[in-house]
Amino acid sequence: MIRTALRTLVAHRLRFLLPGLAVVLGVAFVTGALLYSQSAAEALGRARTGSQAGISVVITPDGSFGHRPLRLDDALLRKLRALPGAAAARGTVEGRAHLVGADGSLVGAQQQALGVNWDPGPDGTDPRYPLTEGRGPRTGGEIAVDRHAAERAGHRVGDRVRVVAGGTARTVRLVGVFRTDDARTVTGGTLTAFDRHTAQRWFAPAPGTYTALTLTAADGTTETALAERASALLPRGAEVRTRAELDAAATALSGDDKRTTLLLGFAGVALFVSTFLVATTFTMLSAARAREHALLRAVGATRRQVSRQVLTEAALVGAVASVLGYALGIGVAAVLNTFFGVSGGGGPAVPLRLDSVSAPLAAFGVGIGVTVLSAYLPARRAGAVPPVAALRTGEPPAPAPLRRRGITGLLVTAAGAVLLAVATEDENTLFVAVPVLLLGLILLAPLLALAVTAPLRAPLTRLAGVRGTLAVENARRNPRRTAATATTLMIGLAMVSALTMAIGAVNHHEEQEAAARLTSDLRVTAVDFGEIAGDTPARVKAVAGADSVSPVVRATLHAGDHDLPVTGVDPGTIRQLAPLTVRAGSLGRLDHGIAVTAGLAREHGWRLGSRVTGTFGGAGKRTSLPVVALFDGPDDLTPALVSADRLPRPTAAEDGPRIESVLIDTAPGRTDAVREKIRAALDNPALLVQNRADVRAEAAAGTAPFLTQVYALLSITVVIGALGVVNTMGMAVHERVREIGLLRAVGLDRRDVGSLLRIEAVLIAALGSALGLVAGGAIGTAAVLSQDGVALVLPWPQLGACVAATAVIGVLAAVVPARRAARIPMLRAIAAE
Repeated sequence: MIRTALRTLVAHRLRFLLPGLAVVLGVAFVTGALLYSQSAAEALGRARTGSQAGISVVITPDGSFGHRPLRLDDALLRKLRALPGAAAARGTVEGRAHLVGADGSLVGAQQQALGVNWDPGPDGTDPRYPLTEGRGPRTGGEIAVDRHAAERAGHRVGDRVRVVAGGTARTVRLVGVFRTDDARTVTGGTLTAFDRHTAQRWFAPAPGTYTALTLTAADGTTETALAERASALLPRGAEVRTRAELDAAATALSGDDKRTTLLLGFAGVALFVSTFLVATTFTMLSAARAREHALLRAVGATRRQVSRQVLTEAALVGAVASVLGYALGIGVAAVLNTFFGVSGGGGPAVPLRLDSVSAPLAAFGVGIGVTVLSAYLPARRAGAVPPVAALRTGEPPAPAPLRRRGITGLLVTAAGAVLLAVATEDENTLFVAVPVLLLGLILLAPLLALAVTAPLRAPLTRLAGVRGTLAVENARRNPRRTAATATTLMIGLAMVSALTMAIGAVNHHEEQEAAARLTSDLRVTAVDFGEIAGDTPARVKAVAGADSVSPVVRATLHAGDHDLPVTGVDPGTIRQLAPLTVRAGSLGRLDHGIAVTAGLAREHGWRLGSRVTGTFGGAGKRTSLPVVALFDGPDDLTPALVSADRLPRPTAAEDGPRIESVLIDTAPGRTDAVREKIRAALDNPALLVQNRADVRAEAAAGTAPFLTQVYALLSITVVIGALGVVNTMGMAVHERVREIGLLRAVGLDRRDVGSLLRIEAVLIAALGSALGLVAGGAIGTAAVLSQDGVALVLPWPQLGACVAATAVIGVLAAVVPARRAARIPMLRAIAAE
């Protein structure tokens, strides 16, 4: 049986090429995703545990303990250093610090742009950060950076470089480059080391304090014992964790890779589409080899043996595809590694782990499993061919009617539509509605193929003459085959159009929201994870043309048993910068009190003159503010306003006041000129000076990288769909050799034959496009309507591009088959069986 199957594969190798290639692509997708994810997770876990080298116990303030966090200062550090069993104790200071590259742009992933304190020992080196060049920083005008950051920034030891810390850009001397296994640099971040006093000034919650204290256990002392002794010494409000707890958390975090799930999900879609191509190929081959199978039955083969032979052929195709797919998957993993690094942070690439056992097992399991499963029904049909069919010389028997399949498809499609309607109220229902709807359309596709192509006969006949008529009839001749081919395109296009609609609607909503939030002409804001320095509003006010300026400072007033979010503004200019409606009182008295929304006043029973008492950020003295105004305004300035001058100075404290933005109004026609002046005055690449157009563009740009990645991943599915059209047209040419000869004999030339096949291919591709756009539009609409406040927006340019791409696929898919058909000699074609 295996020998016969091998001979069949060799004899029909070209027919198995395209379905095998589809399986290769799917297997490569799965293998690449697994190899990349496993390598990235291992590297990330290794880095996270390695970054804790020499640490036995870590002490940090417990953020959940009241509003007065533990003060980690030198006095506490000396007490911990004297603990029995403590070999060493050190203070750590960390905060946001953005390194500026030689080209003036920020370097690395900004969410991981960190500044740390350089803590040298007696020899002048810091064991956490071994130097590779230069020395450690000693003054506020010096820094050291990690090796990868220096390479990406284009800096060398001795260069004058710029760094943004505490929201202020400054020029310093790069005096050292160090090596580190810190996980944040592995994921694309940067590590900038300052001397201890400078780091405390910029990053510590209070002068002379640290953000964490670490202990190293002496020989003979366990981490647990040292942690217990430290806990007994520390006051309330401290969180004590051992190295084992840190490693366990790092391992759990490194294993939580949503990108792996996303990649494998797209790989599953690609493999699902591949099943249609493989099933179509085996169905067409089984029909072409009906007499061969009947002869096997006539000489004694049982139905099971014939079916088993077809499945053996499928298994062999799957095995070869698995080997090639695994090899290609290594390349896919390398590409993913290059583009994403670890956790998508753009950090350095990691060595791929090619000794994984799960990846080759998955490759062979998926490749062989998908191919055999796809060939199961064609194999059953091949085994059902009766021996008497060997005597037939005419057309094969007509296929079974489509009525039962059509009724089932209609019911399943209706169920999917009902589930989509439910999904508009509960978005989780989408995960059930989408596969049900697609399955229903797959079952209904043959009848839809007949229904859609019938009206096209007349217009195509007028446009292309007899070629149009023949193309329509050829597409209708075997609606199951036409539907199966169109389905390979339908699924990919449905996913593309649904995501395009959903993301387009979300982008439009966010643009509108962002534009509504910006009530002034200009806004100064920090890049993601950046900060605005306390002197920024004053520097902006000094710019000529900045007529009205107000900071927007976020703070929390801890008032008894509740926390009240407040916004600090300039009382003299905020009315010119934002649409505020005063219900009672006056914002002119904001220097001496607090303004609250009318709804908040009703909730707490406040009236004009009522006093609101509490502390800002858990620090400083208790304050009592009278209610001086009741107002309504935009969400960004509610529920309470105070004068920014009444708030404590912004610090690195986690819940302390922070400047979120600076609002500016200018004279009409001077906005652009003032914006350039403010940029020059601030001279800080971590600060953005935006007008309304910039704000809208920034809101839409957030999803652009994700959408690009999704399109790139789904393109594999569309490619497999295109292979399906090529495969169907190629095998149709082989089946219809005599028909092509007869057409040539009655007057069609080679160009006409090629045109006929191109029209047929475009019809099939158009059917897939139509089904995909309808399904994707329904799914996208349900996804959009399930989100509160998001309006449905049809992305006509993108949907039009999908239609155009489908037409191109149809034309290109027929190029090679048309050329083959046109080259068949007329006499040999007429004589063909």
